[in-house]
Amino acid sequence: MEALAFLTEPFLGQPGWAWILFAGIVIALLVFDLGVLHRKEREIPVGESLLLSAGYIAVALLFGGWIWWQLGAQSGMDYYTGYLIEKTLSLDNVFVISLIFTALAVPRKYQHRVLFYGILGVVVMRALVIGFGTTLVNEFDWVLYIFGAFLIFTGVKMLLSVNKTEDMKESRLLGFLQRRMRLTNGLRGHAFMVREPDAAGRVRLFATPLLLALVMVELVDVIFAVDSVPAIFAITTDPYIVYTSNIFAILGLRALYFALAATVHRFHYLKYALALVLVFIGAKIFVNHIYGKLDPTISLGVTVGLLAGGILFSLWKTRGAAGGALPHGPAAEGRDA
Repeated sequence: MEALAFLTEPFLGQPGWAWILFAGIVIALLVFDLGVLHRKEREIPVGESLLLSAGYIAVALLFGGWIWWQLGAQSGMDYYTGYLIEKTLSLDNVFVISLIFTALAVPRKYQHRVLFYGILGVVVMRALVIGFGTTLVNEFDWVLYIFGAFLIFTGVKMLLSVNKTEDMKESRLLGFLQRRMRLTNGLRGHAFMVREPDAAGRVRLFATPLLLALVMVELVDVIFAVDSVPAIFAITTDPYIVYTSNIFAILGLRALYFALAATVHRFHYLKYALALVLVFIGAKIFVNHIYGKLDPTISLGVTVGLLAGGILFSLWKTRGAAGGALPHGPAAEGRDA
């Protein structure tokens, strides 16, 4: 029995078995996705993308119900609010990933492979970022004020730059990596790295554009985490709620990508709603410390209202618009990479 004592020992605010349960669900989802549904590389149709995304969302919502039952209503509300914010922020990520694949000419049948391994890296990197953020918040309460001010600044910046377009081929980050990496002159099937002779005839290890796309996806997520992690810390500082809501939102991103990449032009005005959510969440930190903690029901309600309004207004304004992914233009706007 002593060997199993770690199951009930608290770790980052929750017993070990709660973390093991979460890890088991994540591993099971990834194994089922890659090992059963997508063993062969192929282009994922929009219908399958929507069904798979719905499955990920259902699991995330059920997990939130379990948190509500196990940890209480406030924890449940915090989880759902964090999940909704992160899910919506991840839509912005989809736009930038679409630009990356377009700039590097990655075929759709290989995009799932890049996104799958990208998600594995994100799971690890978000754990590090959230762990670092938790340590900062626990040691220095005033860090939350910095988070709040940063979110307000980011939201205002998004409002002011929402109509600017972006060309990933002109990205400084992409240019830097292309200059520093030894790249092949094209894809080599689904390989990330290959051994080939260089100009002097020496056999050396080369990275393919597929690996460059993977590195870009990982680095872009780090950039996005700078916004999303402070946003969830503004809702709750419980690392279990912060991490689980983040990861469940990101897990479904890969599935949702193949549907959204074909319809990104329909969500242009969602950027305005997202910017207002960031401003609201940032202001909430100051309200909580000056006037007392805001009811989590209000936070969830305002967040849902703003995002739903942005989605519905976008769909109404773009009704009848031509379909297809847009490598450039309003739908491809995002934070600078």
